[in-house]
Amino acid sequence: MSRQQRDALDAMLRSAPRSETRPAVEEQRSGFTAAVARPAPQGVAARRTTLGGRPALELEPAEVSGRGRLLYLHGGGYVIGSPDTHAGLVGELARRAGLRAWSVDYRLAPEHPFPAAVDDGLAAYRELLTAGTDPRDLVLAGDSAGGGLAIATLLAAREAGLPQPAAVAVLSPWVDLTLAGGSIRSKEDADPIFTEADLRAYADLYVGTGDRAHPLASPVFADLTGLPPLLVQAGANEVLLDDAVRLAGRAGADDVEVTLEIGPGLPHVYQHHYGRLDEADAALDRVARFLSAHLDAGRTDADALDPVR
Repeated sequence: MSRQQRDALDAMLRSAPRSETRPAVEEQRSGFTAAVARPAPQGVAARRTTLGGRPALELEPAEVSGRGRLLYLHGGGYVIGSPDTHAGLVGELARRAGLRAWSVDYRLAPEHPFPAAVDDGLAAYRELLTAGTDPRDLVLAGDSAGGGLAIATLLAAREAGLPQPAAVAVLSPWVDLTLAGGSIRSKEDADPIFTEADLRAYADLYVGTGDRAHPLASPVFADLTGLPPLLVQAGANEVLLDDAVRLAGRAGADDVEVTLEIGPGLPHVYQHHYGRLDEADAALDRVARFLSAHLDAGRTDADALDPVR
């Protein structure tokens, strides 16, 4: 992989202007859109729809491999971001995996604090099941706060008595809103995007005076027993590195099949930079293979039990 590409990306991210005072939420949202939004890739149709009572973006590749479905939850600290900001990333993942995907516009803080996002994630997941999607044909994914929300959604589904999907993949997940991970401080100089203060500000808006260690706000403190196979990807140069490491450790301790990948010299959600960073493309390919493999395994198991399925 290209050291030159990594260095160029780091320099580009560090060149972004930083204000001495935190911008208003609407300014943060528009700035984030301008910085990261990329359109759905060629060959992937994007349609606006609703899911679980919320607006959603449906992304369908020209070549769909089978019955598999992807539910995606975008990042943005529970405060910024939307399906539009992530259309490129989700579309790329859907295309590589050959999956029809839904990216949900869950409610954001501070207008809608915790647990609104979890409620919306659960409602979207429930509607897919109610509409006839076999859980063995369904996978989840998310990045940053959306990675934490993907895990929280599955915890809420478990508590509601709903079946688990075939697999879940999370990119640079934010799973500890108490900010207890050591990398929050030790990686601050290496991280070209976030500081501890940035994360604390998002947590303040999302949880306020509530319990930041609540398992649905900080899934690293949850019992993850019964969750599906999990893939965790993170960059070594991010303050949330320990969130990824601790989530994987928690999953392993709770007997969940888990794979942890840490990319050396890479920033938060480096997968956003597909097409200009070799590691991003390789990582998305690995996510696609992981999700596809577990969908295939679920279908094989189902067919063995029910040959006419």
